[in-house]
Amino acid sequence: MANHKSSLKRIRQDKKKALHNKYYAKTMRNAVRKLRALTDKEEAVKLYPTVQKMLDKLAKTNIIHKNKAANLKSSLALHVNSLG
Repeated sequence: MANHKSSLKRIRQDKKKALHNKYYAKTMRNAVRKLRALTDKEEAVKLYPTVQKMLDKLAKTNIIHKNKAANLKSSLALHVNSLG
């Protein structure tokens, strides 16, 4: 157990941040899953910019790695373009 006031506060802050980050990461995963499940090109083209924006924001705040965001955006763009 921590002995210092500052380390106790740091533990509290880390728990709060982890919960916050987990929420946004899960929301992003659900959005990606939803986009991949779409078969209608028109809907996918409409949803893609919002998912792309979400990925960029999460990469910017280091919730996900910037390369992971780039890889996801690339694979989603391929998926959207492959729809007939």
